[in-house]
Amino acid sequence: MNIVAPAGNMERFYAAVKAGADEIYMGIKGFGARRNAENFTLSEYMEALDYAHERGVRIFLTLNTVMRDKEIEALYENIKVLYEQGLDAVIVQDLGLFRFIKDNFPDICIHGSTQMTVANHIEANYLKKIGFSRVVLSRELSFKEIKSVKENTEIELEIFVSGALCISYSGNCYLSSFIGGRSGNRGLCAQPCRKEYTNSQGEKGYFLSPKDQLMGQEEIKKLKEIGIESIKLEGRMKSPHYVFETVSYYRGLIKEIGVTERTSHLFNRGYSKGYFYDEKNKIINSKFSSDFGKFIGSIEGKELKIAEDLMLGDGISYVSKDYEKLGGENVSKIKIKGKTENQKSAQARDRVLLDKVPREAKYVYKNYSKSLNDEISRGIKQNKKTIDIDGVFYGKIGERATLELICKNNKGENISVIENSEIFLEEASKRVISSEYIKIKLSETGETTFSINNLKVNFDGKAFIPLSLIKKMRRNATEVLREKLILSHRRQAKKDIKKIDYSRSNNKNMKFSVIVSNSSQRDTAVRYGIEKIYEKGLDVAKESQLGRIDLESKLAWNLYQLLENKNNAVTVNWNLNITNTYALEEISKIPGADTVIISPELNLDRIKEIGETGIRKGLMIYGKLKGMFIEVPIFQENKVTITNDQGDQFDVIKNSIGNSELYLETPMNLIPNLEKLLDAGIDELVLLFTDESEEETEKILNSLKTKTGEYNPYNFQKGVY
Repeated sequence: MNIVAPAGNMERFYAAVKAGADEIYMGIKGFGARRNAENFTLSEYMEALDYAHERGVRIFLTLNTVMRDKEIEALYENIKVLYEQGLDAVIVQDLGLFRFIKDNFPDICIHGSTQMTVANHIEANYLKKIGFSRVVLSRELSFKEIKSVKENTEIELEIFVSGALCISYSGNCYLSSFIGGRSGNRGLCAQPCRKEYTNSQGEKGYFLSPKDQLMGQEEIKKLKEIGIESIKLEGRMKSPHYVFETVSYYRGLIKEIGVTERTSHLFNRGYSKGYFYDEKNKIINSKFSSDFGKFIGSIEGKELKIAEDLMLGDGISYVSKDYEKLGGENVSKIKIKGKTENQKSAQARDRVLLDKVPREAKYVYKNYSKSLNDEISRGIKQNKKTIDIDGVFYGKIGERATLELICKNNKGENISVIENSEIFLEEASKRVISSEYIKIKLSETGETTFSINNLKVNFDGKAFIPLSLIKKMRRNATEVLREKLILSHRRQAKKDIKKIDYSRSNNKNMKFSVIVSNSSQRDTAVRYGIEKIYEKGLDVAKESQLGRIDLESKLAWNLYQLLENKNNAVTVNWNLNITNTYALEEISKIPGADTVIISPELNLDRIKEIGETGIRKGLMIYGKLKGMFIEVPIFQENKVTITNDQGDQFDVIKNSIGNSELYLETPMNLIPNLEKLLDAGIDELVLLFTDESEEETEKILNSLKTKTGEYNPYNFQKGVY
């Protein structure tokens, strides 16, 4: 089982390698789902590739966002440089980008990001069929579901085991996009889930803020037993110390050597096992959403009974009973009740006397551990990642001494070098060295990145072999092997770029359709002469819930529903977030796919950029925008309205299977300005009804004739960053 570690810059990259990561996912500046991370320049990325390959580590380029046609094509030169340098794999969300990479760089591995929301084996098998080599499953799957997917597919599976969780299914969160134009699907999420909200009863809380995920020995053991290829750690924007410690922890769990979990001492806003045991009631931390650190005790007067050790140089923060941060300090003095002199440290259960405590302070958290950070700093400085090599040494009187070294590169190819001595060996006049002595000296690889795994020494026991000769042969052979190992990852890209030669969309005879959530809305639509009526469905098809997905529906809300649909003309809903011509063409290859409702994250100009394809295009022109599809039942009630600090209101609605769906209360409405769409190449105009009454539904349908109503364009006008 491999560890896939995060790296947001070179410092984090080195920390991940030195801690023992097998695979590292990294972005380049301007692209990927963590565009706010520092990320890498091309020259830095090339340097990192060589450094990693010399140590047997694989590098994955993160391009896991949705893109426009021009962005996909502009990526070619960057990918080409990294491809030729030896890039091991690319992680993508966008089916259009996948097709572009597959056509232009056919032998590179492509991984499906968790942003693709793959939650069942049918979708995983489809990705395998079209050319993906691995998929990162949705984080909302339980172990039972992961096991079922693994048993029914041959594609490599990667599972998140630690780090921040999105409360919405990844790839199905649009809240940041719709309220501020900062799209999580474009790598610029403003994290509105981490904000405080007020519910319908006036209660405040972080209702949408999940605890971080942190699996332990039992969970890793279960994943190993079913053959999961890789476990993934989140943290491209976390500190190098966090990356090093978390990688080290999971390396210990995989090796089953017994390690203590200390990641929670470095970053802590509460932890859970995620969805592994299907314990949805343990996911949310409604009290606070930021990094508080490790809880160490409650304040009684000016005394603090600590729950764990405290030492000079540690950092602490004071927190009120309502979990408001009231300040903090670096510990420069420790007074323990019952002792007259100040101490350098205090142990668990000691009562520490505090001098300057904020009046409202109730709890104390340790947000910096000096001893742990010092230890990690030493580890980052001293640790090194090596690659195992085999060797054969041959020494006989009258012949040149020969040393052959062999290793494997990341593609599984054997890389070997043969170093011959400059002189012919002569008979020793004094004491002869032993084969064991030669083996020991050849195994002293020192500062190289190699570690001798298996070395055979064929020595006649008579020849004179000076120590200087052994060292020189070892030094020369390892240097040449290092160069050959790095160069073995190089390859040549095709000379010509393969692009879609698409034409500008023509004006269409646009037809109206509706998506309804109840029979009253359906009946109203029928009375108004709407011929194409779709039913509300589920955004995600989980492995354990495939039987709940309506395969007779002419509207596919997820990839499974499209792949298994029994109709010969199916419309793909907008939540698949199609934003470019390449993705439309890829969807058009699926039997039965007839129409795609394109992403509401696109503004009018971006919509017009999409060329004519083999599939019809739809556009939602009215409806309450769904900002999140959430596996957790946020509230027990069927509908609760929550409000953020800016006064924006959102309806959290419990769906038919107990999931939560979050909608913007104010609907998008393009109806008063439909003439803007005349030359946008749209075939179908879609209205979405969620909780509208019969009277409200009639009013909206009637406005199709009058072109009246409140124009509310959201991203249709402003777009996203």
